[in-house]
This record gives sequence, structure tokens and C-alpha cells, in this order.
Amino acid sequence: MLIKYGDTKLELNLSSRTPWKLIEPSLYEPYENPEKAVLMAIRNPLNSLPLQQIVRPGETICLIVNDSTRIARSDLFLPIIVKELLDMGIRKKDIFIVFATGSHRPLGKTEMAELVGDYIANNVAMYNHDSKDSSALLNIGETSFGTPVIVNKKVVEADRRILTGSVVHHFFAGFGGGRKALVPGVAGWETIQKNHSLMLHDKARSGILDGNPVHEDLLEAASMVGCDLIINTVLNEYKEILGVFAGNMVIAHRAACALADRVYGVKLEKPADVVIASCGGHPKDINLYQAHKTLDNAMAALKIGGELILLAKCQEGIGSENYEKWALRYQNLDALENALKKDFVLGGHKAYAIAKLLQRGKVHLLSDLDPKIAGMLGFNPIASLEEGLNIVYENRKELFTYVLSQGSLVVPSCP
Repeated sequence: MLIKYGDTKLELNLSSRTPWKLIEPSLYEPYENPEKAVLMAIRNPLNSLPLQQIVRPGETICLIVNDSTRIARSDLFLPIIVKELLDMGIRKKDIFIVFATGSHRPLGKTEMAELVGDYIANNVAMYNHDSKDSSALLNIGETSFGTPVIVNKKVVEADRRILTGSVVHHFFAGFGGGRKALVPGVAGWETIQKNHSLMLHDKARSGILDGNPVHEDLLEAASMVGCDLIINTVLNEYKEILGVFAGNMVIAHRAACALADRVYGVKLEKPADVVIASCGGHPKDINLYQAHKTLDNAMAALKIGGELILLAKCQEGIGSENYEKWALRYQNLDALENALKKDFVLGGHKAYAIAKLLQRGKVHLLSDLDPKIAGMLGFNPIASLEEGLNIVYENRKELFTYVLSQGSLVVPSCP
């Protein structure tokens, strides 16, 4: 079978003596007419007035849009939303986009255009968010969790805020989408860091919203900023739309999460001796920081002491200087956890999450990373998929194996 690696595909050949099972998302038919589905959703939102009753001519409209690390099909739904706004009498100059980069790098103009499509790129003003630019941020208060709510000034000062994005499982916020477009999407570094420090809580896990302090803090912070409408999609691996949910930030998001869980949550009968996992190709394996999602999902299907072959090209490297520094500085998991509790640092949290996963089993990593660095980060670097297979299955062809072709999306659970 072929599995994705960056912008290419690799041939996976397992021995006939190896018992294996392909773990894939549940079959769910995409919309035949996604444009019509988007229009119906924004005209008939969940627990909210329709768009035409929310906005008024003369008001400024801020659209918050995913950055290049996440796919939402913004190129499909944004033109529909903008044309609907224009038909309501909203002026082009009063509509603008802020990309929800969170703590990620800024986008180039070409990347922006690729994400939103030519019509939007040529007709709507677009801005990067910068979590560290204090001159472009406003502090509007503090959540009950003690998180300062510092948010992009352009977003706060807009008359209306429309959140867009896609919903997938998130390893400590429960699910992406919804409130995450505001926080951490367009939040200040200090806000993101304080919220993410809550990930050490037991209920800060994939698929959990109720009782998850990370989610509850995000929702409280986003509610303080204010949201007029969300538009969230659930996609399949081919970037086709399975569901589009517009409406109230809580209700519409919950509905999207329920669909994402039906599609991507997979209950397994038992853990495997070996897991072979692809992130699903670019951009899901753009760097190690993003590939962590696949590592987290794959480890949930692996028995303790098992072996994982992880295919993550990481053409942009590690993706976080802080992750690299913390992972290299603290080789002991307990020392890393104690350091985070004393001084929580973004990037350090990723080092902790990955180090915790690496305790479960051995990870053979195929990537573009320097093999020496990959080794120092706790991985066993391999030069090819074939090399990984030879290492794992040498004299042990009968090892029970799961193959995750869409490892960043599929969320397994074992008894």
C-alpha cells in the first residue's frame, strides 16, 4: 500500500507472516454540493441569529482564519461568506482577515493567497497575528483560571468577529476549532503560555471537553473577547467537507466535535506490538511540532514496550526552538515536569508531551531532521521506511501491527 510522506508517497510492504490491520477514519460521505451546504449553514445557524441579522452596513467585520498548519477549506467557504456580506451592504473596505497564527510563524503573502483563494486575496485585506507584538495587543482582563486575556487589537476593535476553522481532536484541549480561533489563535504569548500550562491536568486530554481546564479556560477567554458567529468544518483526508457548522460558539462547536469524534475516533480491541504511522503528508508533517499529533495518536494504539515507525518529513525542521532547548536540557521526564511546573514555557510543554510518549515505546523516525539531533531528542532516526521495517521485524515477522495512514486525524482508543 502507499502512505503519504511530505508531498510524496511511500510503498509499504509487510511480510505475509505479519498480521496487520489498517486503522482509518469511519466512512462518511462528503457533501455533493459543499457551497450550498455552507450557504445553508450561515443562513440557518445553530442557536444563533443568521448572519444577515447580525451584521449591519457600516460595521467592521473581522474574519479569523486558520494558518497553514491547519486545513479548513477556507478557500471554499470564505468567498461565500464575503459575497453574502457584500450582498447585505457591507463594504469591502470594512471586511478584513486576521490569520490565527497563535504562537506559530507569520504567513507570507503567497501562503495567505493559497489558503483563502484568489477572490479573497484580491478583495479582502489580510493580516498576520503576532503574539509577541505588544503594540498590536490589548489586555481585556483575566479568566477565573488566572489567565490574562491579551488579544490582537484589530480583532478586539472590530464591530463583528466571525471565527472560522476546522475541528479535529486536540491532544490537550480536547478538540480544535471553535473558541481556539480567538484563543490561542489571535492571543498574546503570555495568554497562550498560561493557558497551555493547564495541560498538566489529568483531564487535559484528546476528546475531552467537560472538566478539561484547558478548554474551559479557552472558552472563558474567548467569551470575554466576544464572538458573533463561528463557521467550522469537519473534513476527510481528501480535504472534502463532511460537515459545516455555523452558529453559537459553544453549540455549533459541540456539534462539530461530535461529528469529528464519530468520524475519527476508533475503538480498538487490543493494542499492537508495532504501529506504522504516517501523519497524512504535508502540511501535517511540516515540522516535528505538528507531527506530535500523530505520535500521540499512534502511541494510543501501541502496547507498552512496543515499537513505532513514524513517517514525518519535517521539511521545516523541529518547529520550535524552545522545544529543542527543553528536550535537550532535560533528559529525565520527572525533571522536565518539575521544571515546567515552576516555569511553564511554550515549546517546553511540547518537549514534556513528547518525552512522556517516548516512555511508552521505541520510536523509529523517518524525517529530514539531522539524524544526530533526532537521536538526541529521543528518537531512533532511520534513513528509509525499509530500514525501519528491517529493524522492527528482524526475526519477528509475526508481530501484530496497526497501520495509521492518517495518523494526525485518527484517534484510537484501547481497553
